[in-house]
Amino acid sequence: MTAPTAPTDPRQALVALRSEVAKAIVGNDAAVTGLILALLCRGHVLLEGVPGVAKTLLVRTLATALDLRTTRVQFTPDLMPGDVTGSIVYDQHTAEFSFREGPVFTNLLLADEINRTPPKTQSALLEAMEERQVSVDGKPRLLPEVFAVIATQNPVEYEGTYPLPEAQLDRFLLKLTMPAPSRDDEIAVLTRHAGGFDPRDLEAAGVRPVAGVAELSAARMAVAAVTVGPEVTGYVVDLCRATRDAPPVRLGVSPRGATALLSVARAWAWLSGRAYVTPDDVKTLARPALRHRIELRPEAELEGATVEGLLDRVLATVPVPR
Repeated sequence: MTAPTAPTDPRQALVALRSEVAKAIVGNDAAVTGLILALLCRGHVLLEGVPGVAKTLLVRTLATALDLRTTRVQFTPDLMPGDVTGSIVYDQHTAEFSFREGPVFTNLLLADEINRTPPKTQSALLEAMEERQVSVDGKPRLLPEVFAVIATQNPVEYEGTYPLPEAQLDRFLLKLTMPAPSRDDEIAVLTRHAGGFDPRDLEAAGVRPVAGVAELSAARMAVAAVTVGPEVTGYVVDLCRATRDAPPVRLGVSPRGATALLSVARAWAWLSGRAYVTPDDVKTLARPALRHRIELRPEAELEGATVEGLLDRVLATVPVPR
């Protein structure tokens, strides 16, 4: 891959990144922005959508535009933890045991259809996601400085899926949904394919690196300098506490979830050109940052309650500081 020719300003570089991804991805601007915000926050993303809406293509295009290494793992019912993290193997030539790195040793790990493998293998990612290392044979092994898990999943009611453990869900910074495209977007997709677009050849599609690790590191430092006022911190806490106190809720947003919402709001404020966070930033990111951290009571679900509806009510009733 050629070296990125990005602007020196990291914000300009990431704005250019969105335009570059659009060369291969039609629509889904919210998902593209969400992935960029997650990288700014050193977070992980859960992408939900039915097969065929370009979830895998989106991750591959993002990696190409950022000049990062990416590895794809197809999660299946027979996938073992060692198939993800790596394992100790015996080398017949040296008569010694050595560690063979698994696909987790990369920059962007695409965990495709993560909810089609049993919880034991899903949990193999927990240490990598939280500690950014894997322990094999009692020895911790560090992952790259830029590392993110981007997991795709089918809607949980689909056949052959396993619900993700709550502890793992809580470690995803955002849950982004990729719906079926609108009629105009679908026409644009077909027009591109009729014109010779090949999703397996991003270089031919004109996708090139426009940012890299240096720009991403500079952007992360700039995000860390974004100011958060006490009224905004209080608003984040009030929103998360409201999810715990709502009658339909069995499991509300944890303090980790509150921290995630604040972090992603800071990144959004910076990407929008501001050095401070507003309550509107928090409201904008509340749904993708919190929707996967809430579990409703079974009886509430039977009565038609949904997590999205609950978040709508919480955002409408919790007082917004001005």
